[in-house]
Amino acid sequence: MSHSALNAYSQVGVENSIASASPHKLVMMLFDGAILAVLRGKAFMQQGNVAAKGESISKAIAIIEEGLKVSLDEEAGGELAMNLKALYEYMSNRLLMANIRNDVEGLDEVSRLLGELKTAWEQIGLKAQSVAPPVEEKPASSARPSISYGKV
Repeated sequence: MSHSALNAYSQVGVENSIASASPHKLVMMLFDGAILAVLRGKAFMQQGNVAAKGESISKAIAIIEEGLKVSLDEEAGGELAMNLKALYEYMSNRLLMANIRNDVEGLDEVSRLLGELKTAWEQIGLKAQSVAPPVEEKPASSARPSISYGKV
């Protein structure tokens, strides 16, 4: 298989995962993507690949700004959402400065922060699953289900 065919196949898999993911899973995917982009940026920085470093760090900033930060509901989230917004802004600025200054420590710091947030988000998901009310199973009926194609 050619490289472009593999990339296309991979992209379809990602799009299918996104389409079927819960909001919680989507945020987890954003954390994973941002962490991966930072780690790639660090590797490229250490290799001296300036263009790839900049591209990876820019991708991490975009995920934080256009994914994680935008998904915050400041009205419902109150002080927590405001604190997360400030943290996301800090991480974006830290990444920008790390890119400009070739600062590995800055990348490590943001990677650690993203990892801690991801872990907290995972715990929230586990707690939500453990307190969710059980789904009631309805007994199977031999009668045909009613179907409505308009107003009743």
